[in-house]
Amino acid sequence: MTEQFKPYANEADVIRIGDLEIENRVDRVVLTGDVVLTRDKAGLALAKELQALVEGVVKALEADKALPEVVEVRQTRAVKNPFA
Repeated sequence: MTEQFKPYANEADVIRIGDLEIENRVDRVVLTGDVVLTRDKAGLALAKELQALVEGVVKALEADKALPEVVEVRQTRAVKNPFA
């Protein structure tokens, strides 16, 4: 699942690991929800997925030669629905 997820590559990708939702953006990767890592094979599989995701994020950040000190994350704002 996480092999297709390319951190910071687009504004569209969303994947799930357990009940954890990972949203891709060009300036950030957003993790919301939770994942329960049980002490069994299912928990191990989820832990490995999470590990692969975090390793991909770290590699993408390390490879960015123009990495800024801080990215300003602006608050979202509500807009009128143009289709209503």
